[in-house]
Amino acid sequence: MDPLLLTVKEAAEVLRMSTSRVYDLMRTRQLRSHKVGRARLIPADALREFVESLGEDAA
Repeated sequence: MDPLLLTVKEAAEVLRMSTSRVYDLMRTRQLRSHKVGRARLIPADALREFVESLGEDAA
């Protein structure tokens, strides 16, 4: 089973970006995330939504 929630580091690896860029995307609300305890977690479908939105920006 694929993970439903990813850490910032895991999301950065999947997106092939730096963790600081992922934090910037979360701060500007371009990438959805949830705070669970002290951890900031990113839903797997939020990564897909973000990547799809990149295509919309180009159009």
